[in-house]
Amino acid sequence: MHAIRSLLFCAALAALGTATAHAETPTPESVLGARVGDDFFLATYDESIAYFRQLAAASDRVELVRVGETSFGLDWYLAIISSPENLANLDEIRATAQRLAHPEGLSGEEARRLARDGKAVVHIDGGLHATEVAHAQHTIQLAYDLATETEDPEILAILDDVVLLLWPSINPDGQNIVVDWYRSNLKTQYEVAPLPRLYQKYVGHDNNRDGYMLNTLESRVATRVVREWEPQILYNHHQTSPFPSRIWIPPFAEPVSEFVHPLMWRTVNLVGMSMAQALEERGQDGAMHMGTGFDNWYPGFLDHANNFHNVAALLTETGLYRYATPHFYTIDDFPGGERDLRPRSLYASPWEGGWWRLRDAVDYMLTASISVLDVAAKYKTDLLYNRYQAGRDVIAGHRREPPFAYFVPRSQRDPVAAVELLRRLAFNGVEISRLTGAATFEGQDYSEGTWVIPMDQPFANFVRQLFAVQSYPDLREYPEGPPDQPYDVAGWTLPFQMDVRVVAATSPLDEPIRRALEPVTGTALPWDSDVADAATFDSPLGVGFDSHAVAAAIRPPAGHASGSGAALVVDPAQNNSFRALNRTWAAGGKVSFIRDGRYAITGLGDVDTLVKDLALQAERGPAGGQRLARPRIGLYRPWDPSMDEGWTRWLLERYDFDFANVYNAEMVAGDLRSRFDVILIPDIPSGEILRGHAKGKVPPRYAGGIGPRGVRALDAFVRAGGTLVTWNRGTLFAVEQLHLPVENIVADLDKTDFFMGGSIVEMIVDTSHPVMSGMPERAKIFVDRSPVFTVPGDFEGAVLAKYADAGSPLLSGYLLGEEHLQGYASALDVHHGDGHVVLLAMRPQWRAQPFGTFRIVFNAALYGSQLAAAAPDNPGFWSPPEREEEESGDDESGR
Repeated sequence: MHAIRSLLFCAALAALGTATAHAETPTPESVLGARVGDDFFLATYDESIAYFRQLAAASDRVELVRVGETSFGLDWYLAIISSPENLANLDEIRATAQRLAHPEGLSGEEARRLARDGKAVVHIDGGLHATEVAHAQHTIQLAYDLATETEDPEILAILDDVVLLLWPSINPDGQNIVVDWYRSNLKTQYEVAPLPRLYQKYVGHDNNRDGYMLNTLESRVATRVVREWEPQILYNHHQTSPFPSRIWIPPFAEPVSEFVHPLMWRTVNLVGMSMAQALEERGQDGAMHMGTGFDNWYPGFLDHANNFHNVAALLTETGLYRYATPHFYTIDDFPGGERDLRPRSLYASPWEGGWWRLRDAVDYMLTASISVLDVAAKYKTDLLYNRYQAGRDVIAGHRREPPFAYFVPRSQRDPVAAVELLRRLAFNGVEISRLTGAATFEGQDYSEGTWVIPMDQPFANFVRQLFAVQSYPDLREYPEGPPDQPYDVAGWTLPFQMDVRVVAATSPLDEPIRRALEPVTGTALPWDSDVADAATFDSPLGVGFDSHAVAAAIRPPAGHASGSGAALVVDPAQNNSFRALNRTWAAGGKVSFIRDGRYAITGLGDVDTLVKDLALQAERGPAGGQRLARPRIGLYRPWDPSMDEGWTRWLLERYDFDFANVYNAEMVAGDLRSRFDVILIPDIPSGEILRGHAKGKVPPRYAGGIGPRGVRALDAFVRAGGTLVTWNRGTLFAVEQLHLPVENIVADLDKTDFFMGGSIVEMIVDTSHPVMSGMPERAKIFVDRSPVFTVPGDFEGAVLAKYADAGSPLLSGYLLGEEHLQGYASALDVHHGDGHVVLLAMRPQWRAQPFGTFRIVFNAALYGSQLAAAAPDNPGFWSPPEREEEESGDDESGR
């Protein structure tokens, strides 16, 4: 493609100081002091924006727009790049994109006219994963190249027919964090040392897994912009191409999501093939298609979530060494199967090795980005019309076949959880209605105010993908081999995770129901609103979105306290009850635990405000129960950063828990019992807890884990009456290091016999135990390669949850080897000295999605010695299942 050759040649001329046609436009190096992609140089986000400001001031092709703030309070900007004529006409261009994205009432003829006269809108971003440094550097060069090219007809066609929404970075905080870390270690033995903290305030790498939950501020800002503009293509850069390929590009690996309009996959594949062609024309070897590895099954990727909105969304993975440090590869560095350099259909020009520099990655990304824009310009009319056609087809399909709608009753175990679910859908552009009066449909009675999601709308596939039960296909690495595990997770069914009752309509909505429906939200948010600002989203209703277009309309039933008495009794089935407890302690009030599993609040002057603000469905009753002091909670935070720790920190903050992070040095120092009542260890592998970063790999402050001294300190903490709470892989650390009488019975099973990755299963719960207060007896719980426990008959403690004795517990996702679960334990309270170790073989707060199991974490965080004293004995809940004996002399372990 001549356009790409021209742009890269233009960049080379700029690097030599050659005058361009826009001589007054500042070059990146004139502002940054270095060429984009130079060895050992990375621009911070602040420096990048300083350049974009000067570029926008000098060029009539570039506008810089503030779109909100980041989690750490940085002003966040979007660059809009196109011809001056298009920039002067953005409102009309945006209106056309919106109209085609929402095709109700639009004829095919009118849609073709809009497609012919409109402009393509393309989103390209500077990447989410900040240690993948090249993408946020390449946006600087891309903006300059597009702003200054004056002769190339293909580039001029792009400017005429495409509006580019270019994010200098889609993770500004992370860009600053990573660049500052790299600079602090430059020219030392730690130059390529791994980052000792997450590169997003809470979730690090999982910032690309939040596309439908929108828990992080950055996800909401990005989604708000996408829903405002409704681009036809969304391109998300990444930089972890499987070695030795230099860039991985679509088509994606199998399986792909079920409910995506096929035109999206065809467009994504077209773009991928166009990228490959452009890379070959440039002599940029090593382009591999994503035939293996990167599937598009999980809908929570920030890019992929938009495929369900009929946006052709894709990512690429470009080669990376570390930061801006160059590296030389020889054939001996290649995996054995890649050393023959044999061309393959999806890897036609194998990379032969040599130097790999940051500038190489930047150049590959420039080729890929311009290729996307070139496709958008050449196929502009088709892209715009296909957006209309996809939306029209989705609407028509859901008028022909079920589900025709979803009913969400206002009466729920936790009414606020339903609101949290619906707000996320509405923020993602889904149209939600409510019944203006009581109605009956398909034999079920629904009260006034019941929410209804009619599925004859253009974004219906998004709802369906989130609400459906997943059945991950049984793909194998080779015939009769182990499962080809999902790239991310296998099942996520949102109503299951959030414990929200949703009823699918299996027949078309009749006329009485249609007449009773009243829309409660639109599909777009006002561009000039402040819904991107942090304070807007942290509403009193848990972690919902108090935005202009959503929260005013989607509200839970009003808070209410029935009965009379000195105490306000709150139900742990409602997550906001824990906010109430924490606010009570903070205000000097008193909290008690009642034997029926509820909590009682006394000593507050105004509980009515608490009930109203938190929409509590509570009771008034007599004071009493086991008095609880506010527990002193510690959350373990390693220097080998843990996303699960970050999600836990996010969750505890949102529900007003008072806690402190506990680092390795504090663990090793000991005397933990004098400072903490409860210590939480999230889903972190034993090796990372014990050993952390190897000595010499990072600066000394960040090296090592808690080691044997830290283990002894934890053991002393529990024996002295403390409570250690662990989940998923963290449980294995506790079992192994504290020598607990617990066995993980699936530890030695081969993947051909047992695999349970990222799925929702049913567990039977002992609801009489304080840790399980508020849970249903049969609970839907997320697991991810979780252990499965058994204990001896003389075990001191309690089984809190178990699997049924027969049948498969799988509800959504993938499970191989159900017989290895039947009758075994999934949560334990182990007595250890005078204290307790709570082992949760699950992920109860996974990515802050399972609202239905947050209460397990919350109850466990309150499970200090006082609450443990209220735990009843329930020996009849569980007994060890019989196990097959191992045959003598057989090295293979039996069940």
